[in-house]
This record gives sequence, structure tokens and C-alpha cells, in this order.
Amino acid sequence: MKPLKTHRGLIAPLDRSNVDTDQIIAKQFLKSIGRAGFGEHLFHDWRFRPDGSPNPDFPLNAPRFRGASILVARNNFGCGSSREHAVWAIEQYGFRVVVAARTERGPAFADIFKNNCSKNSVLTVELAEAEVEEIFQMVARAPGLEATADVDEQRLTLHLAEEISFHFDVDPAVKERLIHGLDEIGHTLKKADAIRDFESRHDPQLKTGG
Repeated sequence: MKPLKTHRGLIAPLDRSNVDTDQIIAKQFLKSIGRAGFGEHLFHDWRFRPDGSPNPDFPLNAPRFRGASILVARNNFGCGSSREHAVWAIEQYGFRVVVAARTERGPAFADIFKNNCSKNSVLTVELAEAEVEEIFQMVARAPGLEATADVDEQRLTLHLAEEISFHFDVDPAVKERLIHGLDEIGHTLKKADAIRDFESRHDPQLKTGG
């Protein structure tokens, strides 16, 4: 997978809580046996009207957010079914970072969605509710606002006249995978020498007791 050490991009707001995976990528688009082609269907029922025309009221359709690669939402993002297609759709649309709020009402991200993101080079940034609210306000006031997510420093910085930074936590194993672009297979191959050494010292044939 693609390494992700730092990422700078335009911020797009999605001022909604409990965004579930069926809203991220609806079930009718899960027929493909491959992993490509999901980005165009991201948030389909929100982005498009019943007649197929773009919904002008949906934020991602606004010209000012075209090309955004950092998505900011409320709490419990990615809840619902465990479909990994939801993360594929987000990544293929162009988002490398998703920011959400941890609150007393629920977590920032659903666990399975968050885990799937780490396997697909998408960074999930969990911030306090007040911090996410501040980001929404800054996006509204500053058209074209960009931010940089630094995985190594665990810091999200808004590029305003006076920059604002927020610290976020990252599991050490997830941080290593993101920075070095390692999926589970790649992480295992880092231990290839130890695996070969083990295999050379053990009989590969299964032995059964008499």
C-alpha cells in the first residue's frame, strides 16, 4: 500500500454524525469482484438526486471543495456493516485523511472501519468534539483552507494566517504500517529472514504420533 507519512490537502466538511457504511458506499455498488471503481459512487444517495443530477446542497458537490483530500465529520463515522468497500470508496475518491469527533455519545470511528482504513493507507484522526467544531468553523470562514496531517508527529495543522495544530493519537503498529506503506503481508515479509531460518531448522512434513 502507499506510504503515508505526511499529507497536505484541502479540507471538506461533512457535518453529520453516524455516517454508516451503506451511506458511504451503497449496497447496489458492491457487485464488482475487483477493488476498483468505487470512488465515483461515494455518498451516492447524498451526492445525487433521484434523476441522477448532482445535489447542489451536498457539500462535496460545491466547487470550493473540489479536489479535497481531507474529510471532516462528526462522531461514529463508518458505523454499520463491516464492508471494506467503504474505505476503498473513500480512498479512490481522493481522501487520504478522515477526521472525526470522539464524544460522550459515541466514538469517533467504528472499530472495523477504523481498522480497514489502516490497511488501505487512509489515516483516521480522532479529535475532541470541541476541536472538530473549531475545524468546521474555520472551514466556513476560510475558503480553500488546507491542513497537513503528520503521522510521525501525530499532529494536524490548519494552514491559516496563524496556524492551529491539534495532537492526535495513533497506535504504534498502525503508525509503522502507514509510514512505511506496509499492509499485513508487507509487515510479515519484514520478518522474512527469521521465517526462512525457522523453516531451515524444522521438518516441513507434518508428523503424526503413533
